[in-house]
Amino acid sequence: MLERRVVVVVYSGAQALDITGPIEVFDTVNRLLPESGAAYRIEFVSTDAPLVRTCSGVVIEAAPLDAGQGPIDTLLVPGGWSLKDALGNQELISWIGEAAARSRRVASVCGGSFLLAEAGLLDGRRATTHWAYCEQMAHRYPKVTVDPEPIFIWDGRFVTSAGVSTGIDMALALVEADHGAALALQIARYLVLFLKRHGGQSQFSAVLDAQLADHAPIRAAQEWILDNLQDPLPVAEIAQRANMSLRNFARVFRREVGTPPGQYVERTRIARARELLETTDLTIGQVARRCGFAAPETFFRSFGRALGLTPNEYRHRFQVVSPSGLIVQPDRADRSSA
Repeated sequence: MLERRVVVVVYSGAQALDITGPIEVFDTVNRLLPESGAAYRIEFVSTDAPLVRTCSGVVIEAAPLDAGQGPIDTLLVPGGWSLKDALGNQELISWIGEAAARSRRVASVCGGSFLLAEAGLLDGRRATTHWAYCEQMAHRYPKVTVDPEPIFIWDGRFVTSAGVSTGIDMALALVEADHGAALALQIARYLVLFLKRHGGQSQFSAVLDAQLADHAPIRAAQEWILDNLQDPLPVAEIAQRANMSLRNFARVFRREVGTPPGQYVERTRIARARELLETTDLTIGQVARRCGFAAPETFFRSFGRALGLTPNEYRHRFQVVSPSGLIVQPDRADRSSA
């Protein structure tokens, strides 16, 4: 194969970084790829051709949709603030569905997964999108299994990524599939990316923030969980705090939050652990205890299951350092119990 044809579908109001992030990855591959490798040929098509203004004002020159005929290696669909209008553009949706049938693989960034779902391409598949819109996507497309956690999901020949910058991570994964891990890592280093994240990386604590319930007893229970993560937190005790029977509490909690209470507790422990790993110099054992894990081994298993990394690996990649070079100190509660 002499080249891999990448066709990017653009439309008025699309997010510029959804487009430019992945294509910079592909373009950098072309500049660093050995002569024997298959380069990427990048094309832009749009119903708004020839000049398409993104939501930030960046203008992209694109060809009409007809220019996208023929076999496609990678079809790339971005999101954007004008997504509602794009979803109502039947010419665009129909073309995406038809072009996907001619594509070796189909990828979306952020809200671009809505366009794939609207075309019926994600029915029966797992997919993700920006954490703020996962609930809306799941409601609108019940045949799609929407997972709010990963930064990108690969299901068959369809790859959906989460919010904005995760399109870069997804593009690196595509490069790794095409050219191997060594070149993908070289590209990440050349672009001065902090790291090359795998798809199992979580979309950070924003997922948990978005899940605070409207139902007062459940919201109070969530807040109590956050304040007492160092304790065992059996579900029966949490239900008692909410003045509800165990069975009713479990049912209402899952309805309001979208996950069983036990699973929510573990995810909240992991979120707190990530925060401490990022912003303190506590030992791994101290982090485990402050997040309510009975033993470091339990912490390692839960953390690895959630993120695909060990706590030490996560700290190495994400630890926050202040301008003075000192690790950001723990909050008051952490300092008082140090």
